[in-house]
Amino acid sequence: MLELARQAMLVGLQVALPILIAALVVGLIVSVFQAVTQIQEMTLQFVPKMIAVGLVVLFAGGWMLTQMVEFTVRVFTNLPPQ
Repeated sequence: MLELARQAMLVGLQVALPILIAALVVGLIVSVFQAVTQIQEMTLQFVPKMIAVGLVVLFAGGWMLTQMVEFTVRVFTNLPPQ
């Protein structure tokens, strides 16, 4: 049971990591841009992050779905018969 929980956490991390990294990088770039230009607009922070996350899901969504489906299949195939 602990091994299953560990695998679930690893798959969750693998699937979430591209989205989190994209949001982090875009947020950092926009923050530096805001600091340099002294523009303090909240939508300038939000909109680019949403676009970056959308692009990551668009390009890596198939891989993410494949990872989750493969994990689910592994879980169900390794269940002991009753």
